[in-house]
Amino acid sequence: MNFVEELRWRGMIHDVMPGTEEQLKKELTSAYVGIDPTADSLHIGHLVGVMMLKHFQACGHKPLVLVGGATGMIGDPSGKSQERNLLDEASLRHNQECLKNQLALFLDFDSSLPNGAELVNNYDWMKDFSFLEFIRDIGKHITVNYMMSKDSVKKRLGEESRVGMSFTEFTYQLVQGFDFLHLYREKNCRLQMGGSDQWGNITTGTELIRRKERGEAFAMTCPLITKADGGKFGKTESGNVWLDPEKTSPYHFYQFWMNTSDSDAEKYIKIFTMLTQDEVAGLAKEQAEAPHMRAMQKRLAEEVTVMVHGREAYDSAVEASQILFGKATTDALRKIDEQTLLAVFEGVPQFTVDKALFQAGVNVVDLLAEKSSVFPSKGELRRTIKGGGMSINKEKVTDAELSINASALLNDKYLLVQKGKKNYFLVIAQ
Repeated sequence: MNFVEELRWRGMIHDVMPGTEEQLKKELTSAYVGIDPTADSLHIGHLVGVMMLKHFQACGHKPLVLVGGATGMIGDPSGKSQERNLLDEASLRHNQECLKNQLALFLDFDSSLPNGAELVNNYDWMKDFSFLEFIRDIGKHITVNYMMSKDSVKKRLGEESRVGMSFTEFTYQLVQGFDFLHLYREKNCRLQMGGSDQWGNITTGTELIRRKERGEAFAMTCPLITKADGGKFGKTESGNVWLDPEKTSPYHFYQFWMNTSDSDAEKYIKIFTMLTQDEVAGLAKEQAEAPHMRAMQKRLAEEVTVMVHGREAYDSAVEASQILFGKATTDALRKIDEQTLLAVFEGVPQFTVDKALFQAGVNVVDLLAEKSSVFPSKGELRRTIKGGGMSINKEKVTDAELSINASALLNDKYLLVQKGKKNYFLVIAQ
């Protein structure tokens, strides 16, 4: 496959330096994307760069992931309005290991392959580089005028900026430029890729390679991903959508992709999946003919959730999502793990009762109207039961004398009470 053509139809190219396509057609080429290890998990905002590397490897080339242990200690001004918090080395090393495990979901790190992916950390070559050596060997090759011309610097020094820019951040583009130079020398890396806000930093690297090595290197950026409504991609009310299931449950991860708009789904399915142009065109046709079926969102959510969390977690998320729409069975409810159950019913009223109540069995009316306040009175509960409007664990309750024992508890702890079609309550036995 032609890498540039592949990314172009996917809408993943913002800028590309002349000669890049010719270089990739000529020979197996190494390219890198930088990720700052400021957390111990990737979030979906990182996935654009990771998917660029995945396509790069699929086209026969060699992907390098640069974990910015050194640059993570500085902070990149690109797209930021203020300086970020700096991390110590122990935190950075821990984060690096966590990130590699996640990156292995997308990239093949098999070292026996000529295009096997590699993970590198710029702290390894920056830690012994003295300040005097750096300004002598690197700093003198890039003028202040050149550095000041970059948009990321202009914005931070412009009238709209109240906080200005530290010297540490001002030097960031030199450090990133040196990374490219180092990888050019040590790994024969000829291409750096990143978001469009990185263009200035990347081209500083190509300029440094030209001036120091008389070499030729290339740059490519992808557009910054936006949402159709103008909101920031990857952000929800609870913050970032993480790949770590402890930070964002597979259910919430799946729901993020399911809840995208039609126009966003068509854009995202090109960027975040490996589906072919024909497959995407077929889904677009299906979506146009029956938009209410949400074929695009369903396939997008499936592809990305399976890639990140695996088929079993995806199946569990699909089953869990059916609960709210009244299609799930009691058996399906019992299969759902505690984390997913709590994710599905996040925000519904919860009532805690003594678990000892269930040992001998507790009357349903006493439990829900006296031991807890799911119903305001026993009379209302009895009327609801008589009218067929109350269920426990998706099974309709028809007898007000029903006794509930411990075997009814989901995950040995929960009862799901439903009043009418949409009102859910969670009783927690502790």
